[in-house]
Amino acid sequence: MHELYACARIPLNDVTFINTAHFIARDRCIRSVRKGAKMEELKKYMQEAATFMNRTAGVLDKEGLVLASTDAELEGTEDSVAKAVLASDEHIVFSGDRAYMKIDRTRNSLICFVDGKDEQSQVYLELLKRWIESSYVEKDNVEEKETFIKNVLLENELPGDVPLKARDLKIAYPVPRQIYIVRVNPGKSADVLTVLEHLFPDWERDFVFPMDEENIVVMLEIHAGDKSRTASEEASLILDTINTEAKTHAYIGVSMPAETLKDTAKSYREASMALIVGQIFDEESSIMRYDRLGLGRLIYQLPKTLCELFLSEVFEDGAYEALDDETLLTIQKFFENNLNGSETSRQLFVHRNTLVYRLDKVEKITGLDLRNFDDAVLFKLAQMVRKYLEYQDSGNKTAGSVRGDRKSDSSIPVI
Repeated sequence: MHELYACARIPLNDVTFINTAHFIARDRCIRSVRKGAKMEELKKYMQEAATFMNRTAGVLDKEGLVLASTDAELEGTEDSVAKAVLASDEHIVFSGDRAYMKIDRTRNSLICFVDGKDEQSQVYLELLKRWIESSYVEKDNVEEKETFIKNVLLENELPGDVPLKARDLKIAYPVPRQIYIVRVNPGKSADVLTVLEHLFPDWERDFVFPMDEENIVVMLEIHAGDKSRTASEEASLILDTINTEAKTHAYIGVSMPAETLKDTAKSYREASMALIVGQIFDEESSIMRYDRLGLGRLIYQLPKTLCELFLSEVFEDGAYEALDDETLLTIQKFFENNLNGSETSRQLFVHRNTLVYRLDKVEKITGLDLRNFDDAVLFKLAQMVRKYLEYQDSGNKTAGSVRGDRKSDSSIPVI
C-alpha cells in the first residue's frame, strides 16, 4: 500500500568453465522462469490493490490476455481493446466502462485497466501504472546487471570494456569481492535461489543468480571493519541457511578475494576449482576454500601420465587393492591422529598390539612403514593421486561417485 502511493509521487523520468553456447541457452531458460515469476508478482500486486480499491482493476498483455486482476475470475480471459490502446497516443484510453493506460517501462508491452470513467478511476489507474512501472524497472535493471556479471565471470567481456559497462550499469568497479559457488540438487535450485536472494537482498552491491540448473553464484562485496564476516563465516551462514530454510544440502566453493570487478573472472575459476578438488580429496567437507586445497590443488594440475608413473613407483601391481576395508580405516584414523598410535587405538576400540599388527601388515603388503614419517607422507600422497586417477577414469562424473559415503548427492555434477 505504501509502495503504491510512494511510486505515485515519483516523476517518470527519475525512475570458461562453461561453454558460451550453453550459457546462452541456460540464460534463456532462466529468463523464461523469471517471466513466470513476474506474472506471479503482478497477481500479488492485484491482490494487494483489491484490499483498498472499490472497483475491478487488472493488467493485460499486448494480445489482450488478462494476466492479473483484482477479480481472479477475469484472469485468462481476453480484452479486445488492448491493441487499440497500444496504438493510441492518448495518455488514458476509455472504452466501454473501462479506463486503460499503457505501462511504458516494461520489456513486454503491458496495459493496466480500471473499471469506471470517473476521476477516482483515473487516480487508481495512474497509481497502478506507476507502481508496476517502478517494480519492473528495478527488476529489469537487476537482470541486465546479472547478464553483464555472468559475461564478466565467463570472460565474454573484453577487459577494457568491463569498467565502462560497469559504470553505465552503476556497478562499483574498484571494489573487492568474493565469489561463492553454491551447488545443489537441480530439483532444489529454485528454492535455494529464493532463500539466497532473501539472505542477500542488497541488489546494489551483492549479486545472487543461477549459472545453470545446479550452480548458483553468490558475489559479495568485502566490507572492511570489525563487524564484517570472514569468507568461512559467510560460507557457513550460506550453508546453514540453505539447510534450515530450503531443507537440502549444498556444496560451496569459495574463491580468493578479487580486487576489481574484472578480477572476478579469476575468482570464479578459483571457486569452481575449489568445488572440483574438494569433491575429489575431501570426503567430509561441504565448504571448500581455494586457499586451503593444499596438495589436492597441486595433484589436480598434474598430467595423468605423470600421476600413473608416480603411482606405479610407490605401489606394486595389486598392492593397494590387497588392503581390506578394515586396514584402510585403520590407516585413515592413524593419519587423522598424526601417527599417534595410542589415540588411534582408543578411537578404533582396539588393543595397541592389534594396531601394531595392522600397521605391520600394511608394511608387508606395500613396503611402507606408516610409523615412519617419510613413508607415511609417501603413502598419503600416493593415496591422493590414486583418488585423482579414479576421478579421471570415472569421466569426471559426480561428487557422489567419489564420495561414497554421500550417495544421496550422486546427482550433483562438477562444473
